[in-house]
Amino acid sequence: MAQAALLTGVEEFIAEHVLPLDDEHDGNVEAAGGESLRVRLQAGARERGLLTPHGPQDLGCLGLGMVERASVFEAAGRSLFGPMALNVNAPDEGNIHLLDVVATAVQRERYLRPLVQGEVRSAFAMTEPAPGAGSDPSLLTTTATRVAGGWLINGRKWFITGADGAGFYIVMARTSGEPGDPGGATMLLAPADRTGIKVDRHIGTIDHSMLGGHCEVTFTDVVVPDDDVLGEVDEGFRYAQVRLGPARMTHVMRWTGAAQRAHEVAIQHVASRRAFDGRLADLGMVQQLIADSEIDLAATRALLLQACWELDEGGRASASTSIAKTFAAEALNRVVDRAVQLCGALGVSNELPVAKIARELRPFRIYDGPSEVHRWAIARRAIRRVSGS
Repeated sequence: MAQAALLTGVEEFIAEHVLPLDDEHDGNVEAAGGESLRVRLQAGARERGLLTPHGPQDLGCLGLGMVERASVFEAAGRSLFGPMALNVNAPDEGNIHLLDVVATAVQRERYLRPLVQGEVRSAFAMTEPAPGAGSDPSLLTTTATRVAGGWLINGRKWFITGADGAGFYIVMARTSGEPGDPGGATMLLAPADRTGIKVDRHIGTIDHSMLGGHCEVTFTDVVVPDDDVLGEVDEGFRYAQVRLGPARMTHVMRWTGAAQRAHEVAIQHVASRRAFDGRLADLGMVQQLIADSEIDLAATRALLLQACWELDEGGRASASTSIAKTFAAEALNRVVDRAVQLCGALGVSNELPVAKIARELRPFRIYDGPSEVHRWAIARRAIRRVSGS
């Protein structure tokens, strides 16, 4: 499918079949039907040739590169349910990318194929309660101990997105060293029905559009055979970079779509609302808010495309993805906050979609690395580049 036709198809599908459900249920995916909603929407996307467009071509997908994904994922992101409908939502989208790069032929058939076809969901289990891995992944405490023919996982994870109802987990566990060591982690694949895996609870958060919630999960003597080790033993942190950079950029793509919608709703409101002897849109202070949001959206897209180009060229793009993610997380929040302000009382109600977008977008400044951690990394790279130390 040509890029232009794909984009048009996505825009029409989202507008006609996804946005109405999203708005009806105020972006709450469980209230809208949860897993049954996903199955129904993905069936519609599949019929139109829109499902998992970034997945590998050898598994029947379109194999979109990072730059090619940008406009398509943004169009999906106009609805909070849109990424789920196209199977480009977190964490599945990032896991598809990781498995495509790292998985063996057997693992591709066992895990990647059903994932790209929408037959199952997945989860990426890395984050742990203190003193375990969070913004500093080297603090990893979950262990995988060598046993005959495989590994035994023990540990506790939390804020694991999509864990409830996932078909399998990619588990980050320590196979050597101690918490705080820069290496020694391994990724392991574990079907969700494996003995010893328990979803303990959903952690209540302000966002409600992520299917499967953000959960606390316990792994107790979970057996993983050698065939389900993803990549090389003790190289898990290195493989995490395969996933994290692109996944941060696809987050930017999706949230840009949501922020763009909020911005457009606000413009429509001030263009039609009359007060003070004229349209709100004719007031200078209103026009400044609109202009600032236009600038934030344009700058976000420019930084995003630069990072995506570097990734498509085979680079790690560590600096550009951190810069783009940090700027976007804050700029898009500014865009949506201005939209709330421009819409007045309606902006904090469920009469318009602006309030729910503000609610769902706010965690992006924390998820996939808080802005402060990215700034620290950006500064360290700059200091090394200039001073050599």
